Amino acid sequence: MKFVILIFVVFIVGVVFSVPLNEPFNGHFTYYNDAGTGACGEWIDAANQNLVAVSHEWFTSENPNNDPLCKLCLKVDYKGKSITVPIKDKCPSCPRDHMDLSLPAFKSLENPDVGNAYGAMFTFVTC
Repeated sequence: MKFVILIFVVFIVGVVFSVPLNEPFNGHFTYYNDAGTGACGEWIDAANQNLVAVSHEWFTSENPNNDPLCKLCLKVDYKGKSITVPIKDKCPSCPRDHMDLSLPAFKSLENPDVGNAYGAMFTFVTC
C-alpha cells in the first residue's frame, strides 16, 4: 500500500511541476548581462549571447545541470516581434511569469531603457 501511495505522489508531483510544452502563457521580462557558468552547467555570456534565465520555480531537478528544462527553448512573443532562445540559466528572484533575457535577446524585442517589459507571451518549445 505504501508503494502505491508513493507512486501516486510521484505522479502528482510530476504533473504539477511539469513544464507546459507548447502552451503559451502571459508574463513579463527583464534583462541581465552576467557571464559565468549558468544553472544548466554551461558557460554563458548574457551580454553577447541570445539566451534566457527562467524562474527558479520552473526547475524541478535538485541538480539544475540535469534538469530537463535545460534542453528546451523559450519562445517570447512581444508587440508583434518574436524570438526563440535556449534556456541556459535560472533566475533565483523571478516569479513564475518573469523571465530574464540576455541583453541581446532583450534588445531584439524592446529598448533596454524600458527595463521591465510587460505583456509578453511565453511558450516553452523544443529547440
